[in-house]
Amino acid sequence: MEASPNTLPPAPLSPSDERTWAMMAHLSVLANLVTGFLGPVAALIIYLVFKERSRYVAYHSMQSFVFQMIGWVGGGALTGIAWAFTGISSMALIGLLCIPFACLISLIPLGALIYGIIGAIQCSQGQDFRYWLVGDWVRSTLTGT
Repeated sequence: MEASPNTLPPAPLSPSDERTWAMMAHLSVLANLVTGFLGPVAALIIYLVFKERSRYVAYHSMQSFVFQMIGWVGGGALTGIAWAFTGISSMALIGLLCIPFACLISLIPLGALIYGIIGAIQCSQGQDFRYWLVGDWVRSTLTGT
């Protein structure tokens, strides 16, 4: 389907709006506290809505989406597996020894939540925030370099 000649490209966002939407993408991690899973969905929606209007918002929303999929969804699954193994094997002594490790693994989603809030604060201040191990990969994926 071809665009009609009267169709204008979407207007770019102002720097203030860019900071606000980038911050909202990072704060979408808070939706996980209520729903358990809608944080990545919110970040992806922000990406899809603003990717043509702001590279800054596109980068931060995609970064937030990928980080939440790893930290919240992956960390939550790993936590469930660790506690299931600990519970099943607690009939033997090995299960009791696994409790400290399961407790540490349970901190992964909490760490993702705190890291997302830090990203939101830095974006609201106009800083270029990058998640460790995720930010550079997302940037290279989006820019093709």
